[in-house]
Formats: sequence, structure tokens, C-alpha cells
Amino acid sequence: AVYSKSEVLIMGGVTVVIPHWNRHELLASVLADLRAQTYPIDEVLVVDNGSTDGSPELAQALGARVVRLPSNRGFAAAVNQGIDECRSELVAILNNDVSLSPEWLHRLVQPLDDPAISFTTGKLLNTNHKGYLDGTFDLLSRAGCAWRAGNARSDGAPWSTPRRIFSAPLTASLFRVELFRAVGKLDERYISYMEDVDLGLRCALNGRSGLYVPDAIAWHAGSATLGSRSPEVVRLIARNQVLLAAKHYPGKLVVRWFWAILVGQLLWGVVALRHRALLAFLRGKMAGLAFWIPMRRQSSTRADPLRLREVLEANERNIRELQRQTGFDLYWRIYFRLT
Repeated sequence: AVYSKSEVLIMGGVTVVIPHWNRHELLASVLADLRAQTYPIDEVLVVDNGSTDGSPELAQALGARVVRLPSNRGFAAAVNQGIDECRSELVAILNNDVSLSPEWLHRLVQPLDDPAISFTTGKLLNTNHKGYLDGTFDLLSRAGCAWRAGNARSDGAPWSTPRRIFSAPLTASLFRVELFRAVGKLDERYISYMEDVDLGLRCALNGRSGLYVPDAIAWHAGSATLGSRSPEVVRLIARNQVLLAAKHYPGKLVVRWFWAILVGQLLWGVVALRHRALLAFLRGKMAGLAFWIPMRRQSSTRADPLRLREVLEANERNIRELQRQTGFDLYWRIYFRLT
């Protein structure tokens, strides 16, 4: 497709931000996919977290602008640096381990003609398992545990219909830059993992929503840098689940939802045990609990209890319905039966 200057002005210029740390071969691949996009890109920004494998030089040679951080400050800090450097109305945030269909960006830009839509995300297929999903959009339970809807499911009808969403995975999504001025950028205290769920929850609490666009196709390898279910990934997720509740849950809802929180977290510990990462899970929980009081003190305002209840109860209804349609995971089957 060829777009006139007026069409691009109406739809919005795009900067692509790629937070990156080593694995230069992944970076080369995603930069090639960006060059093949049918929608014009204003600038590709690689925010490098102190790579030691020649990644910054490679990115520059392939036409990207590189912002070098002196050390690995984590995913959230790198994305925030990219947003600060962004000169366009729209910003696409990409993991380095994604592959993109040529129409991916065009499909995500089109719905943003509607000013009520603040962000868009597409269908993520699993690179290593043909016909299966890596995920679509994020849903958060009262327990503080999130589900990447569709993860490990076969692609099919439930995942092929556009729908309004509150949380987009930062694996591969497109945002209005003004959204970050309205609700804030990523919370760098999370370091990596769950920072996109935190952003989505802030969007929902502030009445901002996005659109899931199933025709925008990408493929995701999944934790290619650290390794899927590695101890460090499990530790960070376990820690950040606690930080999410500490930051957003008013005391009365912590009490009201205590059983759901306990069940959800213990079940997540069982998942970690199955992946031989129980120690990492426990270390993450201890780190999160140690930060509970500072996190609550540093978060000057917490969500309105009624609004938070509405958002998370609606999320749980969506989780339950999608699980019912596509087959319950054991985790969610037990969670819903006990809570």
C-alpha cells in the first residue's frame, strides 16, 4: 500500500520504540520487519540497556536511532526513555523477539481515527508452535494475577473478533503519546513484567480504553532474552503481583478480597513449583512484601474502591467466559471454584 501525505497526517505519524539488551540477531530480524511495513514509520528508536554484543552499532547501521543507557535499567525504564524521545503522535512499543506481518502497523493505526480509542494491539501467534497463540490482550483478576488472554490456545473464532480492551501487552502495541501524559508512563519500580498490566489498570481507572485488532498479526518467541519461566522471570512476576496490589488496592478491598488474593497467589506458587521455580517465587513474594509499605507510601492516591471493583470484576467475568469457551486451564478452574 502507498499512503499520501494527507492520509498519514490524518492517521498520525508513528515512532517505534524497541527496548533492547543483547541478542543482536533478534534486533536485526525485527528491524527488517519494520522496513517491510506498508505504513510509513517516522523513526525507529532502539533504547539499548547496556548491550555488550554490538547491538547499538548494528541498529545504527540498519537505520535506527539508538539511545544508549549505561547499564541494564530494565524494560520499563527503557520504554520510558523511548517515550521521552518520541517526536510523533503515536508510539509503537515492540519487544525485540517479535516478527511482524507487513500490514501489522497499518491495521493498528486505522482504528485510532476514533478519538475514544487510546491504544491498539493485535493477535500474537506463538513462533514455536504453529497455529497457537502467544496471546492477545491482558486481563487482571482480583488476586493480582493476570492472564494473557489466549495464551497457549489454538487460534480460532474467540480470538478473531475486534473488542474493546483495557490493557494491551507491551510486546507489540500502538499508543497515543498523549495517553502517557494523561495517565503517566510506565512505573519503573516494576523493572520488568506486569508494568503493562499496571498501565492498563491506570487506563481503565481513568476511563481510557483500547481496541484489540485481530487482523494485526505478529509472532512472539516469548522471553527470548531471559528464558520462559526462568527463575528471574518468576521472581519478578511474583514480586510485581504484590507491588500491583500495594499500589492500587485500598485497604478495604485488600480485606474484602483477601481469600481471592490468597487462593490466586498460592495457585501461582504451585505453577512455579511445577516449573521448578518455587524458590524464585518465594524470593519474589518476600521482596514484594518488603516493599509493601514503601510502595503504599509512595503511591499518594489509590483507586476508588467502587471503580476498582467494577474493573476487576468485569475482568474476571471476561476471564471466566473466555476460559469457558476455549477450555479451562487448571489454575483458573480451581481459582473460580474456590472464590
